[in-house]
Amino acid sequence: MSQNFLFDPETYRGLRKPLLEASTLPPQCYTCEDFYQREIERIFLRNWQFVGRVEQLASAGEFFCYEGLGGSVILVCGPDGEIRAFANSCRHRGSRLLQGSGSCKRIVCPYHSWAYQLDGSLTGTPGMEQTLDFDAADYPLLPLPVATWGGFLFIHYHSQPEPLAGHLGNMPEKFDAHRCQDMRLVGSLEFNVSSNWKLLAENALEAYHTGSVHRATLGQQDSRAIETAGHWTGLLVEDENSVATLPGADKPFAHIEGLGAESAAGAYFTLLYPSTQFVFAQDCMWWLAFQPEAVDRTRLTIGACFPQQTVDAPGFEVKVKPYFDRWRQATAEDNTICEAQQQGQSFSRRPGRFAASEFAPHAFANWVIDQVVDD
Repeated sequence: MSQNFLFDPETYRGLRKPLLEASTLPPQCYTCEDFYQREIERIFLRNWQFVGRVEQLASAGEFFCYEGLGGSVILVCGPDGEIRAFANSCRHRGSRLLQGSGSCKRIVCPYHSWAYQLDGSLTGTPGMEQTLDFDAADYPLLPLPVATWGGFLFIHYHSQPEPLAGHLGNMPEKFDAHRCQDMRLVGSLEFNVSSNWKLLAENALEAYHTGSVHRATLGQQDSRAIETAGHWTGLLVEDENSVATLPGADKPFAHIEGLGAESAAGAYFTLLYPSTQFVFAQDCMWWLAFQPEAVDRTRLTIGACFPQQTVDAPGFEVKVKPYFDRWRQATAEDNTICEAQQQGQSFSRRPGRFAASEFAPHAFANWVIDQVVDD
């Protein structure tokens, strides 16, 4: 059967209705290769991508590689303290230049030893002396736009994107009191999930499932919508104690100073489109970055940040353990149910309906179709 119906606006007439009248996405949106390729083209190559934290590049020469759908990208701190992003590809024959993360004084191609300075300029070209009309100045590393907010790093695959501020909308204002720029990344976790990236994002955007999927860990949680402007959506899970640890576990860290009444009453679970969840809790923040690797496979990275004064306090390494216990256990449960959802996207399935608590998945699904389908 032709998959052209997936790009017909009429297919999503049900989704476009108000939440309590709306239908969910058809199963082919999670399994069709053509739809996935359109997502790459229109979503991941046309929007800002979250890649990490500025403290990962605190000193000159520090770098890490971001493996995105537009190709591998080097992020590096120059001698001038500026963070730059470059395509991870030699200008000679296209060899990959760097792997993983580390520190370097310059970037040297492993193939023919072309050498680049940390500002991207090409300064070493052995063997090119006889090549006619060749000027090394014409072949620097290809730069990509890079921007920051609150200590978070973003890159874009287009050379002249909209400003990051336009993409974020009111997110910086909403979470200004959490002072993310003063936080520090203390650790990360990585998972490989046999699921379409949207299923992971949708699951992260509702508390409807917590009483069943997380019955023995988190338990049932209640949520309410928050006002958003820009390319993001979210919800507030109200709990006067931090939801960053399992119920009954130690909550050893004080609330962030200066939080308003609403922020002190719970944790915000957001999704910055296309595929990054930022969770702003009373004592910390963490992110879930959903990186598609195939239509039915996603790499999930979790990063944990705490205020600098919390990190510097005696015994932090021991006290932070309950937080990572929570992230490991709850994430494993979420990954299992998302894999079960992927397995259930059969040809015979039809779109379902949304519950009242699924306002954020409804908003997310509509945003995806806004990008992928021409009205």
